[in-house]
Parts: sequence; structure tokens; C-alpha cells
Amino acid sequence: MDPIRYVEKLNNHYRSQGFQPYQWTVNDDAPLTPLKKPLNQCRVAMLTSGGVSRCDAPPFNPQARNDLRLDVLDSDSLPGCLAINDDYYDHSDAERDINCIFPVERLRELAVEGIIGAVAPHHYSGFMGRIYTRSAVINEGAPALALRLKEDRVDAAALVPA
Repeated sequence: MDPIRYVEKLNNHYRSQGFQPYQWTVNDDAPLTPLKKPLNQCRVAMLTSGGVSRCDAPPFNPQARNDLRLDVLDSDSLPGCLAINDDYYDHSDAERDINCIFPVERLRELAVEGIIGAVAPHHYSGFMGRIYTRSAVINEGAPALALRLKEDRVDAAALVPA
């Protein structure tokens, strides 16, 4: 059986829609920044790319392109106050239990158990994909998120992809 040539298929798909060939990010190394203190003393935040938003906020447009929108989700948000606005994955399980894509209750449990030091006051939802201008993520979106995490004195972030 031949391997699926995912990158080639994806490039052909987007080229057929009139997009320029995507410039894939190639990392020659993977820098690791060790924690400056033990995990049980760290304040932890989350970022999900699963299209999670508050029910009272405008929904994400799952078909939007190059949308660098980043929603702030308070750490005390109740699961019933959150909605999923993405059509690129089956989120029926996450609709029954938001922790599948936004494990906020599990993070709180880790804090109670002393595995992490604290839950950050805010979490984030965004970077849903369909972002074809990676330079915008590198130069705008990611630095804006990093600034918010710094303002909240976050020591570690859990990335929860969709």
C-alpha cells in the first residue's frame, strides 16, 4: 500500500481554488524551553484550536480564511456556556463533554490535586486552521497570545488541537 501523500493532495486542493502553493514551515530544530519551576508551582493556561467560544459571543466562522481571531475564555467558564463552531471535525462527543476539546474541568482537577500550581485566569480559543498566511501567525497572532499569557503570569500552556 502506498502512503497517502497528504501535503501533495492538500497543495493540489488549494491550488484548484486559486491559492498560491502553500509555503510549509520547516523547522531545523525544536527549541525547548525548560520550566523555570516545578510543574506543581506553575500557572497553566490552555489554547484550543477547536472553535470553542462563549455562547453569548459571536460564533467563529468555520469557513473563514486567515482569521487570527483569538477568544478569551475565563477559567471559571461553565461547560454549558460554551459552544463549538467548527465544521472540520466531528465534535459530537465534545458537544456532550466540552472537555474533549477544551479540558477546563480536567485542568481544575489537576490544580486541586496539586499536580499543577494554579489554573490561569484566562484560556484561549483560536488559530482554527485555514490560515494561509503563516507570517501573520508568526508575526502577529502568536506574539499577541504570548503577551496575554505574560500579562496573566502564565508559566506553561497546554495546546489542545482540534
